[in-house]
Amino acid sequence: QVQLVESGGGSVQAGGSLRLSCAASRYIYSTYCMGWFRQAPGKEREGVATIDSDGSASYGGSVKGRFTISQDNAIFTAYLQMNSLKPEDTAMYYCAAVKRIWNGGRWHCGLEYAGWGQGTQVTVSS
Repeated sequence: QVQLVESGGGSVQAGGSLRLSCAASRYIYSTYCMGWFRQAPGKEREGVATIDSDGSASYGGSVKGRFTISQDNAIFTAYLQMNSLKPEDTAMYYCAAVKRIWNGGRWHCGLEYAGWGQGTQVTVSS
């Protein structure tokens, strides 16, 4: 069954905003960090953001200051607020379950994905 379902993508002009949503299952949400990555045609996937259960967030350098990841623990949903969009942000955006790693006596969101959704297309025109 589908356990990660993205929505909210679309077409927007440069400088505009979009808010993506990701509905997860209870199990996925509680087991993994939630994250977003994107992939444009001909390019490798690029990590966009991750968020841990305590709300701590990390971002890829290209989106820092423009994107915000958040979550609603009551409904197992993650969000990606994207502001000041640029044409280079055009990509398929995927919600992902991010594996945790144990390091330094603490759990951290890692870089490996346990799974991801079907994706939602974001197109930014100039």
